[in-house]
Amino acid sequence: MLNFRFTGLLALVLMASAATAAEGLLSVKSPYGVKETLDRFENAARAKGLNVFLRLDHAAGAQKIGKTLRPTELLIFGSSQGGTPLMECAQSAGIDLPLKALAWQDAGGQVWLAYNDPRYLAGRHDAGECGAVVQNLSKALAGLAQEAIK
Repeated sequence: MLNFRFTGLLALVLMASAATAAEGLLSVKSPYGVKETLDRFENAARAKGLNVFLRLDHAAGAQKIGKTLRPTELLIFGSSQGGTPLMECAQSAGIDLPLKALAWQDAGGQVWLAYNDPRYLAGRHDAGECGAVVQNLSKALAGLAQEAIK
């Protein structure tokens, strides 16, 4: 009976965790602050020959209107070589391109780095025939994220 209760409690905790995660978003914990995490990600992206189009500090934007946000920064980056093949499979994927990475600090002080899962994007845009492209993007993004947090 105790084992059944524990299993039920564990299932509820896991469901609650899954429910709070944003659909299609892959997140990893970072041992660095928000700025350093995104600096490291940006440097890794540039080292791979990717273009960095924009870096946006959401907390600074909130401050301009008298609001407070914990540190939160967005990086928009990519390359035609990576994005065009996905758009050839599903041109509507252009709404999600260029790619983005978000670093933020949660209420407990933990810093996170997140990006859209290319598999999720392919599903969103019905790009099922684009498997190799999605696999390559997934591998590249996971590599950049690991470079940023190592």
